[in-house]
Amino acid sequence: MTLDEQFRTRRSVVAAGAGIAAAAAITACASSGKSEPPPAPGDRPADADRQANTLAKTADIPVGGGVIAGDTVVTQPSAGTFVGLSAVCTHAGCKVAAVSGGTVNCACHGSKFALDGSVVNGPATKPLAPRAVRVSGDSVVAG
Repeated sequence: MTLDEQFRTRRSVVAAGAGIAAAAAITACASSGKSEPPPAPGDRPADADRQANTLAKTADIPVGGGVIAGDTVVTQPSAGTFVGLSAVCTHAGCKVAAVSGGTVNCACHGSKFALDGSVVNGPATKPLAPRAVRVSGDSVVAG
């Protein structure tokens, strides 16, 4: 077989392979039954973003109390007012353990914080850091 014949044979094999791959791709797209392209990686529905940032349902946060959601404490000092705070105690960096009795309580050394984050009982001397939260529908979300 001459060099020219070998080149034509290789080229036809490559072309045939590309044709098969293209046909398979077209068949896969046509058989998916979807007429819309999938969303781009950064395109998420607003509801999905809200769900991803949801800390708690408003109904689950009692007036005069709060909940710990990951690294955020969400309190409701008065009806309809929600406050976000860091769950890290400012005394020794422990995660606060509970919200009860109208205070945010750290079990490590006994520090207690008011529902606005201010120190009620030491050894902590600095308030809990604020966290941005907002109400979206029936949920409190980060941000």
